[in-house]
Amino acid sequence: MRYKRLAQLYEDLSSTTKRLEKIDILSKFLDYLSKEDRDVMYLLLGDIYPEYDERRIGISNQLAIKAIAKATGTDPASVTKEWKQVGDLGQVAEKLTQTKSQSTLHSHIITIEKVLTNLRKLPELEGKGTVSKKIALITELLTSASPIEAKYLTRTLIGDLRIGLKEATVRDSMAKAFFKNKKESAPKIQKAIDRTNDLASVFDIVGKGKIKELEKLHLEVGKPIKAMLAQKVNNLKEGFKAVGSPCAVEYKYDGFRLIIHKQGKNFSLFTRSLENVTKQFPEVVEYLKKYVKGESYILDSEAVGFDSKTKEYQPFQNISQRIRRKYHIEKMQKTLPVEINIFDVLYYDGKSLLNEPFEKRTKLIKKIIKNHPYKIIHAKQIITSNEKRAKEFYDKALKDNQEGVMMKNLKAEYDPGRRVGHMIKIKPEEKDLDLVITGAEYGAGKRSGWMSSFILSCKGKNKGEYLEIGKMGTGINEKQTDGKVTFEQLSKMLTPLIIKEKGKSVTIKPKVVISVTYQEIQKSPNYNSGWALRFPRFTALRPDRHPEDIADLKEVVDDFKKQKRNWRYG
Repeated sequence: MRYKRLAQLYEDLSSTTKRLEKIDILSKFLDYLSKEDRDVMYLLLGDIYPEYDERRIGISNQLAIKAIAKATGTDPASVTKEWKQVGDLGQVAEKLTQTKSQSTLHSHIITIEKVLTNLRKLPELEGKGTVSKKIALITELLTSASPIEAKYLTRTLIGDLRIGLKEATVRDSMAKAFFKNKKESAPKIQKAIDRTNDLASVFDIVGKGKIKELEKLHLEVGKPIKAMLAQKVNNLKEGFKAVGSPCAVEYKYDGFRLIIHKQGKNFSLFTRSLENVTKQFPEVVEYLKKYVKGESYILDSEAVGFDSKTKEYQPFQNISQRIRRKYHIEKMQKTLPVEINIFDVLYYDGKSLLNEPFEKRTKLIKKIIKNHPYKIIHAKQIITSNEKRAKEFYDKALKDNQEGVMMKNLKAEYDPGRRVGHMIKIKPEEKDLDLVITGAEYGAGKRSGWMSSFILSCKGKNKGEYLEIGKMGTGINEKQTDGKVTFEQLSKMLTPLIIKEKGKSVTIKPKVVISVTYQEIQKSPNYNSGWALRFPRFTALRPDRHPEDIADLKEVVDDFKKQKRNWRYG
Protein backbone atom coordinates (compact mmCIF):
# COMPACT_ATOMS: atom_id res chain seq x y z
CA MET A 1 0.00 0.00 0.00
CA ARG A 2 1.19 3.52 -0.74
CA TYR A 3 1.91 5.63 2.31
CA LYS A 4 0.04 8.46 0.60
CA ARG A 5 -3.20 6.45 1.03
CA LEU A 6 -2.62 6.34 4.79
CA ALA A 7 -1.62 10.01 4.92
CA GLN A 8 -4.89 10.92 3.21
CA LEU A 9 -6.77 8.84 5.79
CA TYR A 10 -5.02 10.82 8.54
CA GLU A 11 -6.09 14.03 6.83
CA ASP A 12 -9.72 12.86 6.52
CA LEU A 13 -9.80 11.79 10.19
CA SER A 14 -8.36 15.10 11.38
CA SER A 15 -10.97 17.03 9.38
CA THR A 16 -13.74 16.11 11.84
CA THR A 17 -14.06 16.06 15.63
CA LYS A 18 -17.21 13.91 15.50
CA ARG A 19 -16.56 10.36 16.67
CA LEU A 20 -19.25 8.75 14.49
CA GLU A 21 -17.80 10.42 11.40
CA LYS A 22 -14.34 9.17 12.31
CA ILE A 23 -15.74 5.63 12.72
CA ASP A 24 -17.41 5.84 9.31
CA ILE A 25 -14.20 7.06 7.63
CA LEU A 26 -11.97 4.48 9.33
CA SER A 27 -14.36 1.53 8.86
CA LYS A 28 -14.31 2.06 5.08
CA PHE A 29 -10.52 2.15 5.12
CA LEU A 30 -10.29 -1.05 7.21
CA ASP A 31 -12.65 -2.85 4.85
CA TYR A 32 -10.15 -2.05 2.10
CA LEU A 33 -7.04 -2.95 4.16
CA SER A 34 -5.35 -6.24 3.22
CA LYS A 35 -3.81 -8.70 5.68
CA GLU A 36 -0.37 -7.95 4.19
CA ASP A 37 -0.75 -4.36 5.42
CA ARG A 38 -1.87 -5.38 8.94
CA ASP A 39 0.87 -3.32 10.60
CA VAL A 40 -0.96 -0.17 9.50
CA MET A 41 -3.03 -0.85 12.64
CA TYR A 42 -0.05 0.27 14.74
CA LEU A 43 0.51 3.38 12.62
CA LEU A 44 -3.12 4.43 13.18
CA LEU A 45 -2.23 5.24 16.80
CA GLY A 46 1.20 6.61 15.96
CA ASP A 47 3.16 3.44 16.83
CA ILE A 48 5.33 1.06 14.81
CA TYR A 49 4.98 -1.97 17.09
CA PRO A 50 2.25 -3.40 19.34
CA GLU A 51 1.66 -1.42 22.53
CA TYR A 52 3.28 -4.14 24.66
CA ASP A 53 6.55 -3.78 22.74
CA GLU A 54 9.07 -1.52 24.47
CA ARG A 55 10.67 -0.31 21.25
CA ARG A 56 9.63 3.21 20.32
CA ILE A 57 10.74 5.56 17.55
CA GLY A 58 12.13 8.01 20.11
CA ILE A 59 12.98 10.92 17.81
CA SER A 60 13.37 14.33 19.47
CA ASN A 61 12.09 17.56 17.96
CA GLN A 62 15.67 18.72 17.40
CA LEU A 63 16.61 15.59 15.46
CA ALA A 64 13.46 15.88 13.36
CA ILE A 65 14.35 19.53 12.60
CA LYS A 66 17.80 18.48 11.32
CA ALA A 67 16.23 15.80 9.08
CA ILE A 68 13.61 18.23 7.69
CA ALA A 69 16.33 20.79 7.02
CA LYS A 70 18.50 18.26 5.19
CA ALA A 71 15.63 16.79 3.16
CA THR A 72 14.32 20.19 2.04
CA GLY A 73 17.63 22.01 1.66
CA THR A 74 16.69 24.48 4.39
CA ASP A 75 18.79 25.98 7.17
CA PRO A 76 17.97 24.30 10.54
CA ALA A 77 17.57 27.74 12.15
CA SER A 78 14.87 28.59 9.59
CA VAL A 79 13.05 25.33 10.33
CA THR A 80 13.19 26.11 14.07
CA LYS A 81 11.92 29.66 13.53
CA GLU A 82 9.00 28.37 11.43
CA TRP A 83 8.24 25.74 14.06
CA LYS A 84 8.08 28.27 16.88
CA GLN A 85 5.60 30.32 14.88
CA VAL A 86 3.40 27.41 13.79
CA GLY A 87 3.83 25.05 16.77
CA ASP A 88 3.55 21.93 14.59
CA LEU A 89 6.63 20.36 12.99
CA GLY A 90 4.35 18.34 10.70
CA GLN A 91 2.95 21.51 9.15
CA VAL A 92 6.48 22.92 8.83
CA ALA A 93 7.60 19.79 6.95
CA GLU A 94 4.53 20.00 4.72
CA LYS A 95 5.17 23.67 3.88
CA LEU A 96 8.88 23.27 3.18
CA THR A 97 8.28 20.12 1.10
CA GLN A 98 5.68 22.04 -0.90
CA THR A 99 8.25 24.75 -1.65
CA LYS A 100 10.87 22.16 -2.54
CA SER A 101 8.43 20.24 -4.75
CA GLN A 102 7.63 23.37 -6.72
CA SER A 103 11.32 23.90 -7.44
CA THR A 104 12.37 20.29 -8.05
CA LEU A 105 9.10 18.75 -9.31
CA HIS A 106 10.22 15.36 -8.14
CA SER A 107 9.20 12.76 -5.56
CA HIS A 108 9.10 8.95 -5.37
CA ILE A 109 6.39 6.53 -4.34
CA ILE A 110 6.73 5.59 -0.67
CA THR A 111 5.12 2.36 0.53
CA ILE A 112 3.92 1.47 4.01
CA GLU A 113 6.52 -1.30 4.01
CA LYS A 114 9.34 1.18 3.32
CA VAL A 115 8.12 3.57 6.03
CA LEU A 116 7.97 0.79 8.63
CA THR A 117 11.35 -0.63 7.55
CA ASN A 118 13.09 2.71 8.06
CA LEU A 119 11.25 3.65 11.25
CA ARG A 120 11.88 0.25 12.83
CA LYS A 121 15.61 0.63 12.30
CA LEU A 122 15.65 3.80 14.42
CA PRO A 123 15.27 2.19 17.89
CA GLU A 124 17.89 -0.42 17.03
CA LEU A 125 20.70 2.06 16.35
CA GLU A 126 23.30 2.47 19.09
CA GLY A 127 26.86 3.68 19.51
CA LYS A 128 29.06 6.00 17.51
CA GLY A 129 27.45 7.70 14.54
CA THR A 130 23.90 6.91 15.70
CA VAL A 131 22.57 10.46 15.14
CA SER A 132 23.84 10.70 11.56
CA LYS A 133 22.46 7.23 10.76
CA LYS A 134 19.04 8.17 12.13
CA ILE A 135 19.00 11.41 10.15
CA ALA A 136 19.91 9.45 7.00
CA LEU A 137 16.99 7.01 7.49
CA ILE A 138 14.51 9.84 8.09
CA THR A 139 15.87 11.99 5.27
CA GLU A 140 15.54 9.09 2.84
CA LEU A 141 11.78 9.09 3.50
CA LEU A 142 11.28 12.85 3.61
CA THR A 143 13.25 13.42 0.38
CA SER A 144 10.81 11.20 -1.49
CA ALA A 145 7.70 12.42 0.34
CA SER A 146 4.89 14.54 -1.01
CA PRO A 147 3.85 17.46 1.24
CA ILE A 148 1.02 15.52 2.93
CA GLU A 149 3.28 12.49 3.44
CA ALA A 150 6.00 14.70 4.95
CA LYS A 151 3.44 16.16 7.36
CA TYR A 152 2.38 12.82 8.82
CA LEU A 153 5.80 11.17 8.63
CA THR A 154 7.14 13.99 10.81
CA ARG A 155 4.24 13.79 13.24
CA THR A 156 4.71 10.02 13.52
CA LEU A 157 8.42 10.47 14.19
CA ILE A 158 7.89 12.83 17.14
CA GLY A 159 4.82 10.99 18.50
CA ASP A 160 2.28 13.72 17.84
CA LEU A 161 -0.11 12.47 15.12
CA ARG A 162 -2.93 14.94 15.92
CA ILE A 163 -5.77 13.06 14.24
CA GLY A 164 -7.96 12.56 17.32
CA LEU A 165 -8.01 8.77 17.10
CA LYS A 166 -8.43 6.60 20.20
CA GLU A 167 -8.24 2.84 20.61
CA ALA A 168 -11.99 2.76 21.25
CA THR A 169 -12.63 4.43 17.88
CA VAL A 170 -10.44 1.84 16.12
CA ARG A 171 -12.36 -0.91 17.95
CA ASP A 172 -15.77 0.42 16.87
CA SER A 173 -14.49 0.93 13.32
CA MET A 174 -13.47 -2.75 13.14
CA ALA A 175 -16.88 -3.75 14.47
CA LYS A 176 -18.65 -1.63 11.86
CA ALA A 177 -16.42 -2.79 9.00
CA PHE A 178 -16.72 -6.54 9.62
CA PHE A 179 -19.83 -7.22 11.73
CA LYS A 180 -23.43 -6.17 11.29
CA ASN A 181 -24.22 -6.19 15.01
CA LYS A 182 -21.72 -3.61 16.28
CA LYS A 183 -23.12 -3.54 19.85
CA GLU A 184 -22.42 -7.23 20.41
CA SER A 185 -19.08 -7.43 18.60
CA ALA A 186 -17.40 -4.28 19.96
CA PRO A 187 -17.09 -5.56 23.59
CA LYS A 188 -15.62 -8.86 22.33
CA ILE A 189 -13.11 -7.00 20.18
CA GLN A 190 -12.20 -4.82 23.18
CA LYS A 191 -11.58 -7.87 25.37
CA ALA A 192 -9.24 -9.27 22.73
CA ILE A 193 -7.37 -5.96 22.56
CA ASP A 194 -7.09 -5.84 26.37
CA ARG A 195 -5.70 -9.38 26.52
CA THR A 196 -3.09 -8.86 23.79
CA ASN A 197 -2.31 -5.11 23.50
CA ASP A 198 -1.89 -5.93 19.81
CA LEU A 199 -4.27 -4.28 17.33
CA ALA A 200 -2.81 -6.07 14.30
CA SER A 201 -3.34 -9.53 15.82
CA VAL A 202 -6.94 -8.62 16.59
CA PHE A 203 -7.40 -7.25 13.06
CA ASP A 204 -6.14 -10.56 11.60
CA ILE A 205 -9.08 -12.39 13.17
CA VAL A 206 -11.70 -9.65 12.94
CA GLY A 207 -10.95 -9.21 9.23
CA LYS A 208 -12.08 -12.79 8.64
CA GLY A 209 -15.47 -11.96 10.14
CA LYS A 210 -15.16 -14.71 12.75
CA ILE A 211 -15.92 -13.11 16.11
CA LYS A 212 -15.70 -16.40 18.08
CA GLU A 213 -12.07 -16.89 17.03
CA LEU A 214 -11.14 -13.86 19.13
CA GLU A 215 -11.32 -16.17 22.15
CA LYS A 216 -8.12 -17.78 20.87
CA LEU A 217 -6.26 -14.61 21.77
CA HIS A 218 -5.20 -14.82 25.40
CA LEU A 219 -2.76 -13.50 27.98
CA GLU A 220 0.89 -14.28 27.37
CA VAL A 221 3.38 -14.32 30.21
CA GLY A 222 6.17 -11.84 29.52
CA LYS A 223 3.96 -9.60 27.41
CA PRO A 224 2.83 -6.60 29.52
CA ILE A 225 -0.84 -6.03 30.15
CA LYS A 226 -2.63 -2.82 31.12
CA ALA A 227 -3.64 -2.58 34.74
CA MET A 228 -7.27 -2.42 35.85
CA LEU A 229 -8.00 1.03 37.33
CA ALA A 230 -10.32 2.16 40.11
CA GLN A 231 -12.95 4.87 40.31
CA LYS A 232 -13.12 7.33 43.22
CA VAL A 233 -15.81 7.80 45.87
CA ASN A 234 -15.88 10.11 48.88
CA ASN A 235 -16.57 7.75 51.75
CA LEU A 236 -17.08 4.17 52.87
CA LYS A 237 -20.87 4.36 52.64
CA GLU A 238 -20.62 5.29 48.96
CA GLY A 239 -18.03 2.53 48.57
CA PHE A 240 -20.34 -0.21 49.87
CA LYS A 241 -23.11 1.10 47.64
CA ALA A 242 -20.82 0.96 44.60
CA VAL A 243 -19.26 -2.49 45.04
CA GLY A 244 -21.81 -4.34 47.15
CA SER A 245 -21.66 -6.04 50.51
CA PRO A 246 -19.73 -7.92 51.74
CA CYS A 247 -16.67 -6.72 49.88
CA ALA A 248 -12.89 -6.78 50.14
CA VAL A 249 -11.31 -3.73 51.75
CA GLU A 250 -7.59 -3.37 51.15
CA TYR A 251 -4.85 -0.84 51.83
CA LYS A 252 -4.42 1.73 49.06
CA TYR A 253 -0.66 1.90 49.01
CA ASP A 254 1.35 5.05 48.37
CA GLY A 255 3.66 3.49 45.81
CA PHE A 256 3.68 2.54 42.16
CA ARG A 257 1.98 -0.24 40.26
CA LEU A 258 4.15 -3.24 39.39
CA ILE A 259 2.78 -6.08 37.28
CA ILE A 260 4.95 -9.16 37.71
CA HIS A 261 5.44 -11.91 35.11
CA LYS A 262 7.14 -15.27 35.59
CA GLN A 263 7.66 -18.05 33.05
CA GLY A 264 9.97 -20.80 34.27
CA LYS A 265 13.16 -19.04 35.36
CA ASN A 266 12.40 -15.80 33.55
CA PHE A 267 10.96 -12.79 35.41
CA SER A 268 9.71 -9.46 34.05
CA LEU A 269 8.48 -6.43 36.01
CA PHE A 270 6.31 -3.82 34.28
CA THR A 271 4.96 -0.45 35.41
CA ARG A 272 1.45 0.77 34.74
CA SER A 273 2.72 2.44 31.56
CA LEU A 274 4.07 -0.97 30.35
CA GLU A 275 7.71 -0.01 30.96
CA ASN A 276 10.03 -2.92 31.78
CA VAL A 277 11.86 -2.12 35.05
CA THR A 278 13.21 -5.60 35.88
CA LYS A 279 16.83 -4.40 35.88
CA GLN A 280 16.01 -1.57 38.29
CA PHE A 281 14.61 -3.96 40.93
CA PRO A 282 16.83 -7.08 41.09
CA GLU A 283 15.93 -7.64 44.75
CA VAL A 284 12.26 -8.09 43.79
CA VAL A 285 13.19 -11.00 41.51
CA GLU A 286 14.98 -12.61 44.47
CA TYR A 287 11.88 -12.17 46.65
CA LEU A 288 9.74 -13.83 43.97
CA LYS A 289 12.09 -16.81 43.74
CA LYS A 290 12.03 -17.35 47.49
CA TYR A 291 8.50 -16.49 48.55
CA VAL A 292 6.09 -17.13 45.63
CA LYS A 293 5.05 -20.60 44.44
CA GLY A 294 4.31 -21.30 40.79
CA GLU A 295 5.95 -22.12 37.46
CA SER A 296 4.18 -19.30 35.62
CA TYR A 297 2.11 -16.35 36.78
CA ILE A 298 1.10 -12.73 36.29
CA LEU A 299 0.62 -10.81 39.55
CA ASP A 300 -0.68 -7.29 40.12
CA SER A 301 1.02 -5.40 42.93
CA GLU A 302 2.13 -2.09 44.43
CA ALA A 303 5.77 -1.38 45.25
CA VAL A 304 6.05 0.74 48.40
CA GLY A 305 9.18 2.40 49.75
CA PHE A 306 10.22 2.28 53.40
CA ASP A 307 12.98 3.65 55.58
CA SER A 308 15.63 0.93 56.00
CA LYS A 309 16.37 2.05 59.60
CA THR A 310 12.98 2.98 61.07
CA LYS A 311 10.91 0.68 58.80
CA GLU A 312 8.41 3.50 58.32
CA TYR A 313 6.66 3.54 54.93
CA GLN A 314 7.71 6.43 52.70
CA PRO A 315 5.68 8.50 50.19
CA PHE A 316 5.95 7.64 46.50
CA GLN A 317 8.10 10.67 45.68
CA ASN A 318 10.90 9.26 47.87
CA ILE A 319 11.30 6.13 45.73
CA SER A 320 10.14 7.40 42.31
CA GLN A 321 13.74 7.93 41.20
CA ARG A 322 14.31 4.16 41.24
CA ILE A 323 12.03 3.68 38.24
CA ARG A 324 14.30 5.58 35.85
CA ARG A 325 17.65 4.79 37.48
CA LYS A 326 19.83 2.48 35.37
CA TYR A 327 23.10 2.84 37.26
CA HIS A 328 24.25 2.27 40.86
CA ILE A 329 21.37 -0.17 41.35
CA GLU A 330 22.89 -1.88 44.41
CA LYS A 331 23.29 1.42 46.23
CA MET A 332 19.68 2.37 45.43
CA GLN A 333 18.45 -0.98 46.80
CA LYS A 334 20.01 -0.16 50.17
CA THR A 335 19.05 3.51 50.39
CA LEU A 336 15.57 3.20 48.81
CA PRO A 337 14.27 -0.32 49.56
CA VAL A 338 10.80 -1.43 48.46
CA GLU A 339 8.19 -3.85 49.75
CA ILE A 340 6.00 -5.60 47.16
CA ASN A 341 2.31 -5.85 48.08
CA ILE A 342 0.47 -8.40 45.92
CA PHE A 343 -3.26 -7.78 45.56
CA ASP A 344 -4.33 -9.70 42.43
CA VAL A 345 -3.39 -12.63 40.21
CA LEU A 346 -4.28 -12.59 36.50
CA TYR A 347 -2.67 -15.83 35.35
CA TYR A 348 -1.37 -18.90 37.14
CA ASP A 349 0.36 -22.08 35.97
CA GLY A 350 -0.87 -21.97 32.39
CA LYS A 351 -4.36 -20.62 33.00
CA SER A 352 -5.81 -17.13 32.60
CA LEU A 353 -7.80 -15.98 35.65
CA LEU A 354 -9.22 -12.78 34.14
CA ASN A 355 -12.76 -14.20 34.08
CA GLU A 356 -12.59 -15.71 37.56
CA PRO A 357 -14.27 -13.83 40.46
CA PHE A 358 -12.03 -11.72 42.68
CA GLU A 359 -12.82 -13.81 45.78
CA LYS A 360 -11.26 -16.83 44.05
CA ARG A 361 -8.23 -14.84 42.88
CA THR A 362 -7.58 -13.33 46.31
CA LYS A 363 -7.75 -16.77 47.99
CA LEU A 364 -5.14 -18.03 45.53
CA ILE A 365 -2.79 -15.14 46.41
CA LYS A 366 -2.82 -16.16 50.06
CA LYS A 367 -1.96 -19.75 49.08
CA ILE A 368 0.96 -19.00 46.79
CA ILE A 369 2.67 -16.13 48.67
CA LYS A 370 4.66 -16.62 51.84
CA ASN A 371 4.54 -13.28 53.65
CA HIS A 372 7.89 -11.72 54.40
CA PRO A 373 7.38 -8.12 55.66
CA TYR A 374 9.53 -5.45 54.00
CA LYS A 375 10.17 -7.81 51.10
CA ILE A 376 6.94 -9.26 49.69
CA ILE A 377 3.49 -9.75 51.24
CA HIS A 378 -0.09 -10.15 50.10
CA ALA A 379 -1.94 -6.83 50.42
CA LYS A 380 -3.44 -6.10 53.83
CA GLN A 381 -7.12 -6.97 53.47
CA ILE A 382 -10.37 -7.60 55.32
CA ILE A 383 -13.67 -8.90 53.94
CA THR A 384 -16.60 -7.24 55.64
CA SER A 385 -20.10 -5.77 55.44
CA ASN A 386 -19.54 -3.68 58.56
CA GLU A 387 -18.92 0.04 57.95
CA LYS A 388 -17.47 0.52 61.46
CA ARG A 389 -14.94 -2.26 60.93
CA ALA A 390 -14.07 -0.85 57.50
CA LYS A 391 -13.53 2.60 59.10
CA GLU A 392 -11.13 1.14 61.68
CA PHE A 393 -9.21 -0.54 58.84
CA TYR A 394 -9.16 2.72 56.87
CA ASP A 395 -7.78 4.63 59.86
CA LYS A 396 -5.09 1.97 60.31
CA ALA A 397 -4.06 2.37 56.64
CA LEU A 398 -3.62 6.13 57.13
CA LYS A 399 -1.67 5.56 60.37
CA ASP A 400 0.67 3.28 58.39
CA ASN A 401 1.37 6.20 55.99
CA GLN A 402 -0.70 4.74 53.16
CA GLU A 403 -3.15 6.71 50.98
CA GLY A 404 -6.42 5.13 52.10
CA VAL A 405 -8.30 1.99 51.07
CA MET A 406 -9.58 0.12 48.01
CA MET A 407 -13.00 -1.56 48.03
CA LYS A 408 -13.59 -4.47 45.65
CA ASN A 409 -16.59 -6.49 44.53
CA LEU A 410 -15.93 -10.14 45.39
CA LYS A 411 -17.65 -11.48 42.25
CA ALA A 412 -15.94 -9.15 39.75
CA GLU A 413 -13.66 -10.20 36.89
CA TYR A 414 -10.36 -8.47 36.07
CA ASP A 415 -10.81 -5.95 33.24
CA PRO A 416 -7.37 -4.91 31.92
CA GLY A 417 -7.03 -1.24 31.07
CA ARG A 418 -10.54 -0.37 32.26
CA ARG A 419 -11.48 2.14 34.97
CA VAL A 420 -14.13 -0.02 36.59
CA GLY A 421 -17.00 0.60 38.99
CA HIS A 422 -16.50 -2.67 40.87
CA MET A 423 -13.17 -1.46 42.32
CA ILE A 424 -13.11 1.94 44.00
CA LYS A 425 -10.66 4.01 46.04
CA ILE A 426 -11.19 6.19 49.10
CA LYS A 427 -8.67 8.74 50.32
CA PRO A 428 -8.84 11.64 52.82
CA GLU A 429 -10.59 14.88 51.84
CA GLU A 430 -7.42 16.45 50.42
CA LYS A 431 -8.07 16.35 46.73
CA ASP A 432 -5.45 15.24 44.23
CA LEU A 433 -5.08 14.67 40.50
CA ASP A 434 -2.46 13.35 38.09
CA LEU A 435 -1.90 15.98 35.38
CA VAL A 436 0.62 16.78 32.66
CA ILE A 437 2.75 19.94 32.28
CA THR A 438 2.04 21.71 28.97
CA GLY A 439 3.60 25.13 29.55
CA ALA A 440 5.75 27.23 31.87
CA GLU A 441 7.11 30.67 32.61
CA TYR A 442 10.69 31.51 33.57
CA GLY A 443 11.16 33.09 36.99
CA ALA A 444 13.01 36.13 38.28
CA GLY A 445 15.27 36.87 41.26
CA LYS A 446 16.26 33.67 43.06
CA ARG A 447 14.48 31.63 40.38
CA SER A 448 16.06 33.43 37.43
CA GLY A 449 17.01 30.97 34.70
CA TRP A 450 14.56 28.34 35.94
CA MET A 451 10.99 27.64 34.99
CA SER A 452 9.06 28.58 38.10
CA SER A 453 5.38 28.58 37.12
CA PHE A 454 3.87 25.61 35.32
CA ILE A 455 0.71 25.20 33.22
CA LEU A 456 -1.19 22.03 34.13
CA SER A 457 -3.49 20.15 31.75
CA CYS A 458 -5.95 17.27 31.93
CA LYS A 459 -6.96 14.95 29.08
CA GLY A 460 -9.54 16.17 26.58
CA LYS A 461 -12.08 14.05 24.72
CA ASN A 462 -9.82 13.27 21.75
CA LYS A 463 -6.61 11.25 21.76
CA GLY A 464 -3.65 13.55 22.24
CA GLU A 465 -5.84 16.48 23.36
CA TYR A 466 -4.82 18.22 26.59
CA LEU A 467 -6.82 21.03 28.17
CA GLU A 468 -5.34 23.62 30.52
CA ILE A 469 -6.71 23.57 34.04
CA GLY A 470 -4.42 25.75 36.14
CA LYS A 471 -1.03 27.20 36.93
CA MET A 472 1.23 25.81 39.68
CA GLY A 473 4.33 27.15 41.42
CA THR A 474 4.27 25.69 44.93
CA GLY A 475 5.48 22.39 46.37
CA ILE A 476 8.79 22.57 44.47
CA ASN A 477 12.06 23.35 46.24
CA GLU A 478 14.65 25.99 45.40
CA LYS A 479 17.41 23.90 46.98
CA GLN A 480 17.97 20.15 47.05
CA THR A 481 16.75 18.70 50.38
CA ASP A 482 15.57 15.21 51.33
CA GLY A 483 15.32 14.12 47.69
CA LYS A 484 12.60 16.67 46.90
CA VAL A 485 12.19 17.98 43.36
CA THR A 486 13.74 21.39 42.66
CA PHE A 487 12.93 24.09 40.10
CA GLU A 488 16.31 23.40 38.51
CA GLN A 489 15.62 19.66 38.13
CA LEU A 490 12.18 20.22 36.68
CA SER A 491 13.48 22.90 34.30
CA LYS A 492 16.19 20.55 32.98
CA MET A 493 13.60 17.83 32.47
CA LEU A 494 11.23 20.12 30.55
CA THR A 495 13.71 22.12 28.43
CA PRO A 496 14.12 19.41 25.71
CA LEU A 497 10.31 19.32 25.42
CA ILE A 498 9.88 23.04 24.57
CA ILE A 499 8.01 23.42 21.28
CA LYS A 500 7.27 27.16 21.31
CA GLU A 501 8.65 30.27 23.01
CA LYS A 502 7.17 33.73 23.51
CA GLY A 503 9.00 36.07 25.86
CA LYS A 504 9.31 34.27 29.20
CA SER A 505 6.55 31.79 28.35
CA VAL A 506 7.10 28.41 26.72
CA THR A 507 4.78 25.72 25.37
CA ILE A 508 5.85 22.22 26.39
CA LYS A 509 5.20 18.86 24.76
CA PRO A 510 2.92 16.89 27.13
CA LYS A 511 5.24 14.20 28.50
CA VAL A 512 5.95 14.91 32.17
CA VAL A 513 3.19 13.64 34.48
CA ILE A 514 2.94 14.98 38.03
CA SER A 515 0.62 14.59 41.01
CA VAL A 516 -0.89 17.75 42.51
CA THR A 517 -3.17 18.54 45.42
CA TYR A 518 -5.61 21.45 45.31
CA GLN A 519 -8.16 23.24 47.48
CA GLU A 520 -11.10 23.20 45.08
CA ILE A 521 -12.16 23.33 41.42
CA GLN A 522 -13.75 26.47 39.99
CA LYS A 523 -15.34 27.36 36.68
CA SER A 524 -12.96 29.59 34.71
CA PRO A 525 -12.94 31.30 31.30
CA ASN A 526 -9.15 31.69 31.54
CA TYR A 527 -8.36 28.10 30.59
CA ASN A 528 -9.56 26.16 27.56
CA SER A 529 -10.93 23.38 29.78
CA GLY A 530 -13.41 25.85 31.29
CA TRP A 531 -12.16 24.93 34.78
CA ALA A 532 -9.38 25.95 37.14
CA LEU A 533 -7.72 24.37 40.18
CA ARG A 534 -7.55 26.67 43.18
CA PHE A 535 -4.16 26.60 44.94
CA PRO A 536 -2.66 23.57 43.13
CA ARG A 537 0.47 22.22 44.83
CA PHE A 538 3.09 19.84 43.42
CA THR A 539 3.41 16.57 45.35
CA ALA A 540 5.35 14.17 43.11
CA LEU A 541 6.75 13.37 39.70
CA ARG A 542 5.04 10.30 38.23
CA PRO A 543 7.59 8.67 35.90
CA ASP A 544 5.57 5.45 36.19
CA ARG A 545 2.62 7.05 34.42
CA HIS A 546 1.96 8.01 30.81
CA PRO A 547 0.09 11.16 29.74
CA GLU A 548 -2.76 8.85 28.71
CA ASP A 549 -3.10 7.84 32.38
CA ILE A 550 -3.84 11.33 33.73
CA ALA A 551 -7.19 12.69 34.87
CA ASP A 552 -9.61 13.52 32.07
CA LEU A 553 -12.10 16.37 31.87
CA LYS A 554 -14.97 14.15 33.05
CA GLU A 555 -13.08 13.31 36.25
CA VAL A 556 -12.45 17.01 36.86
CA VAL A 557 -16.15 17.86 36.37
CA ASP A 558 -17.20 14.94 38.61
CA ASP A 559 -14.84 16.16 41.35
CA PHE A 560 -16.32 19.66 41.01
CA LYS A 561 -19.84 18.30 41.50
CA LYS A 562 -18.83 16.24 44.54
CA GLN A 563 -16.82 18.90 46.39
CA LYS A 564 -18.38 20.53 49.42
CA ARG A 565 -19.53 24.03 48.54
CA ASN A 566 -20.01 27.01 50.87
CA TRP A 567 -23.72 27.96 50.42
CA ARG A 568 -22.89 31.65 50.59
CA TYR A 569 -20.64 31.43 47.57
CA GLY A 570 -22.57 28.89 45.51
